[in-house]
Amino acid sequence: MKIFQFFLLLMVLPLFVACKAEKSVNEKPNVILVITDDQGYGDLACHGNPIIQTPNIDQFHSEGVRFNNFHVGTTCTPTRGGLLTGRNANRNGTWHTIGGCSILNEREVTLADVFKENGYATAMFGKWHLGDNYPFRPHDRGFNETFYHAAGGVGQTPDYWLNDYFDDTYFRNGTPEKAKGYCTDVWFDEAEQFVSTHKGEPFFMYLSLNAPHGPFNVPESYASIYDDAPLQDRQKNFYGMITQLDERFGQLRQLLKDTGIEDNTLLVFMTDNGTAAGYWYNKKEKTMTGYNANMRGTKGSQYDGGHRVPFIVKWPKGKIEGGKDVNALAAHVDLLPTLMDVCKLKAELPMELDGTSIKALLLGDKANADFQKRILVTDTQRNQWPEKGRNSCVMQADWRLVNGDELYDVSKDSDQKNNIAEQHPEKVNELSAFYDQWWSRIEKDFKYPVIKLGVDQENPAHLTCHDMHSEQNIPWNQNMIRKGISFDTGYFLCEVMTAGKYKFSISRYPKESGLAMNATVAGVKATKGSEELVDGVAMHLTEPFVKLNEKTYSCKFNEDNTAAEVIVDLEAGALHWEGGFMDQEGNKSIAYYYVVERL
Repeated sequence: MKIFQFFLLLMVLPLFVACKAEKSVNEKPNVILVITDDQGYGDLACHGNPIIQTPNIDQFHSEGVRFNNFHVGTTCTPTRGGLLTGRNANRNGTWHTIGGCSILNEREVTLADVFKENGYATAMFGKWHLGDNYPFRPHDRGFNETFYHAAGGVGQTPDYWLNDYFDDTYFRNGTPEKAKGYCTDVWFDEAEQFVSTHKGEPFFMYLSLNAPHGPFNVPESYASIYDDAPLQDRQKNFYGMITQLDERFGQLRQLLKDTGIEDNTLLVFMTDNGTAAGYWYNKKEKTMTGYNANMRGTKGSQYDGGHRVPFIVKWPKGKIEGGKDVNALAAHVDLLPTLMDVCKLKAELPMELDGTSIKALLLGDKANADFQKRILVTDTQRNQWPEKGRNSCVMQADWRLVNGDELYDVSKDSDQKNNIAEQHPEKVNELSAFYDQWWSRIEKDFKYPVIKLGVDQENPAHLTCHDMHSEQNIPWNQNMIRKGISFDTGYFLCEVMTAGKYKFSISRYPKESGLAMNATVAGVKATKGSEELVDGVAMHLTEPFVKLNEKTYSCKFNEDNTAAEVIVDLEAGALHWEGGFMDQEGNKSIAYYYVVERL
């Protein structure tokens, strides 16, 4: 009998151990990070907006831990680069939204890298805006499953031709795939499918919505909600986009409940910068419409209206809930160290972080006073190389040192009208000294990202003028391509990874359009809920060329006149290059679209 019991124990023990191990894995919290695009702090009813309808986010706000002094970059890419790395955008190559400076440097460790290394399933849906070529795409940066649009918005130059938010073609791990439905619904549908598939294992999901970024296109029924609101027409679309995403956010929360994983899911809701259209100046009537929570500035501004955003977190099992306010200064760069701390993740982070763990603030274990001395910096560069002092804001608690010589106390002056620098020279000196020391540290990290050519992961490589280095007005969206807006100076920074023969193709339109070089394109009129696409003009381009490391090669137009091509032998190594044409007036015009194929 004892022998039988012994052998029975041997049979059952592995199953017991396996069950314990599975239980241990499933006890790791799931993490869902939801970030919207161009929705400001004032674009929520729970923040006092008397017009907008956001009942689901408002409910989440009433249940979670909400930060009232949370800051990000002032535009799209700088925020995304910072929150995924814990490092200021100037350090990691993402200080602009175009011009080769909206690409997250290859050396950076991302949140997805960390979660993946710690056994999590990882996914990203929606807007990436940190590089569209290898090795910068989301599936190159730690995300197992991705479905996203290119560039910084639907309808921008690198995005699939003619995308307009409805029934678009997006990229699944780099491969174009036709989707059905409105873009926000597509991203949430993907998110819900991922949750349903991975509910039995720990996962990290980055749900990065492109709404309510322009163009302000939304199903008409949502724009109609605001028919009688005291808003301009494009604001009605903008508000409708927010109400639509709010509805889907509520559905996602319901799914977490229905699948039984809400209790052990750490859910974050935030936005990426100040409002783009929630607060709008009517030039004709010289009036402001909308709501901005009594802040100065909107998207792109170094004043609070440009970078103070909603940040709400809930994790019931982790005791992060209860409708509690946190007034301490915190920022997007805190997400990586905080999630590592909260989720007990291990990873090597070789680069200096700008963020710190705010776990204690989430749990209420540390008084806000402990963070009163903390100093943070945000700025708006939007140029080819970071410039010290440019559009800067140095923050400490409620103090703001703007542009180095304007001091505000936002607890008493939320709209930053009263510069009190002369009354508080000691505070100006303290914050200025911090900025000087901080800049001396970060400037050592300034580096341009380099696109790789000739790799199996992306051959051929599709590039666009959106990612060319240039000080000129780069045509960054498809309306500008349609108009034929030209520029004559721009270049790519690349590295040829494998020596051999390469075919370079340059064109006015992307390959998937099938359009001839001199074709015109019919426009699409604006409707209620959607913005106009302009008529395309013909461009008569001649003498195509590519210039590779100072050597110029003539190209020939192909048979159907959709591109000009040339085949060259390349050695492995750095490649500084451009491509373009002469127009009918004899002026140089840089090409918009490029394909580089290793033969």
